[in-house]
Amino acid sequence: MLNINGIKRGIVIDHIKPGLGFKIFRELKLDEVDYTTALIKNAPSDKLGTKDLIKIDNEIDLDLDVLGLIDPDLTICIIENEQVVKKIKLALPKAVTGILQCKNPRCITSVEPHVETTFLLVDAATKAYKCEYCNSRTSL
Repeated sequence: MLNINGIKRGIVIDHIKPGLGFKIFRELKLDEVDYTTALIKNAPSDKLGTKDLIKIDNEIDLDLDVLGLIDPDLTICIIENEQVVKKIKLALPKAVTGILQCKNPRCITSVEPHVETTFLLVDAATKAYKCEYCNSRTSL
């Protein structure tokens, strides 16, 4: 059986849908850090059947909007003195700025580099967002 030690102070990203752990690992640039990290894939889970899990033995800033877009059902646990002191449940963000790109070639965000994209959630069930400027829709 695989044994990954606990962490004294840091972050555990739990209940990641199987297959999305590596995407989150790359998005957080954890392959470029010099502290201990662990990416566990396909771990047994009562809730999901299997899950991915990331342990970070350090405090880092997390972009909750990006994580919510990748997997809105994951859980973030903040660890201090080897104890969970805070749990953060994510959801799809209502609005995201500077993360998604508009696919409409005539949208101002496509032709003006200084205009940052903003997308608004229009349907949580289908993960559909619309561009604030041109109303083009995109689904995740």
